[in-house]
Amino acid sequence: MRRLWGRLTSVNVQKAVWALDESGLPYERIEAGGAHGVVDDPAYRVMNPNGLVPTLEEDGFALWESNAILRYLAATGPALALPADPRTRAHVEQWVDWQATSFTPAMRDAFWQLYRSADPDRALIADSLTKTEAMAAILDRHLADRDYVVGTGFSIADIALGCAAHRWLNLPAERIERPALRRWYERVAARPGAARALGEPIA
Repeated sequence: MRRLWGRLTSVNVQKAVWALDESGLPYERIEAGGAHGVVDDPAYRVMNPNGLVPTLEEDGFALWESNAILRYLAATGPALALPADPRTRAHVEQWVDWQATSFTPAMRDAFWQLYRSADPDRALIADSLTKTEAMAAILDRHLADRDYVVGTGFSIADIALGCAAHRWLNLPAERIERPALRRWYERVAARPGAARALGEPIA
């Protein structure tokens, strides 16, 4: 039995859902986190001591950290298999990590202030948007002459960055238009595997 714990409004849960659906693996998703609670329950903390989402559970095996889940699903099924060539594989890993360490952190303050704060701090928003524009420019330049983030095929790098781009492109804020980023996002977001992950409102 395979279960994924987490709410679909979480960008990290979206990554795991997209990967599972892309792989065609059967699973049950259990609402957890935010208003759904669950993450502070002792049984959940045994699986994930951080009390965060997502958590993937398979027959007593529990895995947390969304990008670790992406790598695990790539390692266990052909649909998302990492490239055999070590250098190409390293580039996939590089962009997956860049999403977690650079792109998403840059937009975090803008997202939280615009969606979660009753009294948004405009200075924080402006600073976050400026930082995220710099990250978006890097990704846009990288995608200028390619259809996917790495190589000629879809990979977990497209999932990780696709979920981050989905959040960025839907923030209620002005952005510099990035044609290559937009073109790539629309291509990967149209995949059947993305439908459930990207179908919920941003919140």
